Amino acid sequence: MRKFEIQHNADTVTIESRLEVIPLRDVVVFPHMIYPLLIGRELTMLALKKAMDGTKQILLVAQQEASIDIPTGDDLNHVGVVARILQVMKMPNGTLKVLVEGLTRAAVEQFDDSGECIYADILIDDTVEAGSRELEAISRSVSELFTEYVRLNRRIPDEVLVSLASIPSYQQQADIIASQVWLKMDAKQRLLEAFSVIDRFELLADILREEIEILKLEQKIDGTVRESMSRSQREFYLQQQLRAIKDELGHADEPSAEVDDLYAQLESRDYPREVVLKAEEEIKKLSKMHPYSAESGVVRGYLEWLLCLPWKTETEDRTKFDEVRSILDGDHYGLEKAKQRIIEHLAVLRLASKVKGPILCLVGPPGVGKTSIGRSIARALNRKFVRMSLGGVHDEAEIRGHRRTYIGAMPGRIIQGLKRAGSSNPLFLLDEVDKIGADFRGDPSSALLEVLDPEQNNSFSDNYLEVEYDLSKILFITTANTTSTIPYALRDRMEIIRLPGYLDFEKAAIADEFLIPKLTKDLGLSKIQFEFKKDALKEIIHNYTRESGVRELERQLGSVLRKTAVSLADGKRVRKVAVTPKSVRKALGVPKYTDTDIKTHETIGYAVGLAWTELGGEVLPVEVVPMPGKASLTLTGSLGDVMRESATAALSYIRNHAQLFGLKDNFFEN
Repeated sequence: MRKFEIQHNADTVTIESRLEVIPLRDVVVFPHMIYPLLIGRELTMLALKKAMDGTKQILLVAQQEASIDIPTGDDLNHVGVVARILQVMKMPNGTLKVLVEGLTRAAVEQFDDSGECIYADILIDDTVEAGSRELEAISRSVSELFTEYVRLNRRIPDEVLVSLASIPSYQQQADIIASQVWLKMDAKQRLLEAFSVIDRFELLADILREEIEILKLEQKIDGTVRESMSRSQREFYLQQQLRAIKDELGHADEPSAEVDDLYAQLESRDYPREVVLKAEEEIKKLSKMHPYSAESGVVRGYLEWLLCLPWKTETEDRTKFDEVRSILDGDHYGLEKAKQRIIEHLAVLRLASKVKGPILCLVGPPGVGKTSIGRSIARALNRKFVRMSLGGVHDEAEIRGHRRTYIGAMPGRIIQGLKRAGSSNPLFLLDEVDKIGADFRGDPSSALLEVLDPEQNNSFSDNYLEVEYDLSKILFITTANTTSTIPYALRDRMEIIRLPGYLDFEKAAIADEFLIPKLTKDLGLSKIQFEFKKDALKEIIHNYTRESGVRELERQLGSVLRKTAVSLADGKRVRKVAVTPKSVRKALGVPKYTDTDIKTHETIGYAVGLAWTELGGEVLPVEVVPMPGKASLTLTGSLGDVMRESATAALSYIRNHAQLFGLKDNFFEN
């Protein structure tokens, strides 16, 4: 077996031409370099054991692909380092920590991987290049470059420069510099494969110049950022660093994928000019922000709202009167005045190319179908339906939205409703407009003035959007139980349509055509045939309900039908049920209301009056009983101020016309 002799640190070292191989992953060891290795693969542990039993020398060769767990000779580079094993330590997890010292480069003639470990037949060039002026010059140049590299790179201690100055050998200088510079694997392997010292120095010079430029650029970026950053703003520091890197790369104005998507969305639909200008301004602002900053989230949310609104999207109205009438009549019984007003609106739409949306206010007692008729009108006109309940609303921002300076700011509920509808001309139902409130957060009813004024709502301004929106195409319908609590300025902008309470025959028709079929379906009684006698419906309406609407009637009908449901649950077979007044009284118990005994003939001391409120009307029998004693007018019952004034006015009239009624002058005194 051939042997080589080399000089290493003034010692002569003998190296055999056949050595065990330890494949290295992501590591290149240079001559004169002491390096710790962690060994855990069975292949390398066997090679280490055989080397320790022999010369304690081993060949370190880097793998071409670090991901290969069990390499063969074909997976290894053909230039490595012969190393001396200095120390072996066994770790708690079973791996070995080996301290090695690089001796010299070696070229592999061939690998032998047929045994338990890999062997290599090597060649070593032990000739030492003689010194020359060229070698001295390039050595000094590389030393100067390495000095600047150490100065710029904080990770390398200055002591390396002191130790390097004391080394006389050019070969050793080149290897120590190569081991200290941070390089990628392919660059390190190229340096290891350069057997000529001059070639090695030339490679190092090129690499060091490139690394120095990178370090200078990094230092420049770091200095630029530090000038404009606050100590407590780490996020701002990272953002400025990213911006400086983009400036150096020339990508400062390159839009991100998100910005591209926003521009594409802006071009895909038809937006008003003001919206386009505002959106472009905000997108440009977003492109300059850090994607994870709080401000970019605010701008992104604003753009989503701005671009998703139906600025020019409309639905086409249904203008055939017959179809509209059939839909309205099919959904609601009676309410002829409200239906007629909708037909009039359609007539105007047919005659005029564009008409400002009217503001209709449906006023009536609870349960007469104000909200449901709004939904029915939307279906009849073929418009989208949006309902907004104003009951208990105290904050003006509910109508106008919040300014973007507030955390969690959003548009007002008018704009939110338009987004849900996906149309700029829906039917917008403002429910319970008489129950809107006001407090320190503002007066929502005053904010509604602009919304419901046909002369102003074509340029409605939402605090969040900052762009005017045209609400004039919307058909606004409001509902209320009474007009007395609606502010005058708001009431003046609306056309009042009163929905009176239903008469008894209308309630019976509604129960027969709408309520009973609905209840049988909801209660799972569709397979049973119910026959409500007219007297039975009259019994429920007269004796168990007293209302203007039909909600209580629906509840009482449900009670009657649920008795049948109980019978079915008990296992009884029921095909047909006839509901009579007797069965109604059995199901509902004692009547809640009885007819007032109204005298129809003229009676002294007895009068009949009518009371009317927004919730309905009532007949009032009034009786007067004169008694002997001191003069005094006593009023009984829960009377309001107006009723008390009426009684006092009646007494004044009688006293003023006492002779006309044949009363004595001292009648009231006694």
